[in-house]
Amino acid sequence: MIVRSRRAAPVLVCAKCLKRSDEGRDVRRALKSELKANKRDGIKPAKLVMTGCFGLCPKKSIVLASGASLARQEYVLVADRDQVPAALARLNGGRGE
Repeated sequence: MIVRSRRAAPVLVCAKCLKRSDEGRDVRRALKSELKANKRDGIKPAKLVMTGCFGLCPKKSIVLASGASLARQEYVLVADRDQVPAALARLNGGRGE
């Protein structure tokens, strides 16, 4: 049986990176608000899902991924809240800067 969600695909974020980053709290808030702002008609906004380590462990960034980016074997690194809109565009297959 196949079931389709009425919610947009989740965004995965490394909880360890988020906790370790000085900007972690601001980035988390920015991610949640941006996901709510990008809500499409008839579809609930994407959830932010905390995960374990992705194994990349950047020094001053937070690792993000989505189902689409994992299929492409790509991760997105975010250092501060200003990078969140472009990061979410990249996760969804866009070319955010």
